[in-house]
Amino acid sequence: MAKSTNYQARMPDANGYIAYSDQEHATWKTLMERQTAIIGGRVCQEYIDGLERLALPHDRIPQLADVDRVLLDSTGWQTAQVPALIPFDTFFELLASRRFPVATFIRTPEELDYLQEPDIFHELFGHCPMLTNHDFAEFTATYGKLGLAASKQERVYLARLYWMTVEFGLVDTPEGRRIYGGGIISSPKETLYALSDVPEHYPFDPLDAMRTPYRIDILQPLYYVLDGLHTLHDLSRQDIMALVHQAMELGLYPPKFPPKPSEPKAANA
Repeated sequence: MAKSTNYQARMPDANGYIAYSDQEHATWKTLMERQTAIIGGRVCQEYIDGLERLALPHDRIPQLADVDRVLLDSTGWQTAQVPALIPFDTFFELLASRRFPVATFIRTPEELDYLQEPDIFHELFGHCPMLTNHDFAEFTATYGKLGLAASKQERVYLARLYWMTVEFGLVDTPEGRRIYGGGIISSPKETLYALSDVPEHYPFDPLDAMRTPYRIDILQPLYYVLDGLHTLHDLSRQDIMALVHQAMELGLYPPKFPPKPSEPKAANA
C-alpha cells in the first residue's frame, strides 16, 4: 500500500489539461532557474541533450502530453499521471510498460530545498531528460519488469540498485565525471555536493550497489560511478535477479551514515 502524503496531485480535466495556480507556476520557475544555473559542466551530455529535446518551459509547469510527444518519439516512453505516492506494484507495472510515473503536484515554497515525496519537478526535470537516452530507458524498463515479478525481500535489494543508479548515479565521460541520477539533478545542494571531495566515489558494481544501505533524508555519503551509460544497457542484459540472490546471501555493507533519529516516545508509552 502507498504511504500517506501531505500533497494532493492535480487531476486533468476532460481534455487532459491540468490547471495550476500562479503560485505553483512561480515555484516551478524558481526551481527551473535555480537548477539550470548550476548544472552546466556537472551533468552528462546525454542529460543536456534530453533537456534540450524536451524544451521544458521555464515560466510554467508543462503539460504531460507535451513531454510524452518527445519521449515517445525518442525511446517509446511516456509519462503516467499518478497520485503523490503509489503502491510498489503500480510503480513496477508502469515502468515495465515504459510509462514513467509523475505525481502532478509541486512542492510548496517552504519546501523548495527538500521534500521526501517526488514532485513534478523532480520527475520531469530530474528524470525525463534521461529517458530520451536508449541505454537509460532500456535499463529502467528492465528494472520495472524485474520488480514486478520479484518478492518483497528481493524488491528491497532492487530498490538499492535503483537508488544508486537512476536516482543518485554518476558517470565518467571524456569531459570528466558527471551526474545522471535524477535525485541529484533535481536538488541544488546535492548537485554541488555530489562531485565535490566530500563524498566517496566507488566504481559501479551492481552487486555492491545492492548491498549498500542508504537514507533518503541526507546527502549521500557515497556514489557509484559508471564507466559509461552503456553499462546500464549491458546490465539490462544480465541476470540481475541472480545478482539479487547473491547480494541477499552476502548481506549488507556497514552503513556509512548514522542511524536515523527515532521519534520521541510519549511519556506514558
